[in-house]
Amino acid sequence: MKTLIASLLLMAGLFGAGQARAAIDVYTFDNDAQEQTFRELTKELRCPKCQNQDIADSNAGLAKDLRDKTYQMVRDGKNKEEVVDYMVARYGNFILYDPPLMASTLILWLGPLLVIVIGAVTVVVRSRRRSPAAVQAESALSEQEQARLAALLKEEEKQ
Repeated sequence: MKTLIASLLLMAGLFGAGQARAAIDVYTFDNDAQEQTFRELTKELRCPKCQNQDIADSNAGLAKDLRDKTYQMVRDGKNKEEVVDYMVARYGNFILYDPPLMASTLILWLGPLLVIVIGAVTVVVRSRRRSPAAVQAESALSEQEQARLAALLKEEEKQ
């Protein structure tokens, strides 16, 4: 029984090791410039499925397809801008970690700042404005003050 369990564990380990080796992509390039361009592109392009990983670090199938397409385009002699333009045309500006400032992305860039400014203005305006109840409470006389006022008015009438 122990031998059977040991054999199963050994087979599972060998199968898992084969899977780990299969996930590593090996790309060969004609020169170092192509390899450098490929590495830069895979770090700059975001995986559309993972959303917070570049295609170099993602294990998603889509990221592998994007790495393969990037590799193919770099090997075909395309420069960095051509590859980025192709990816943006296909997947939109979302594929870039640093999307360009355009009318369509303006709200993404200015939205957080706008929320902070509106919040600060609201706090300042509300803190400067006194509520009607507070104004009335300050202007209303207490019973002692009313009695004293009545006494002063009576003395004024007698004179």
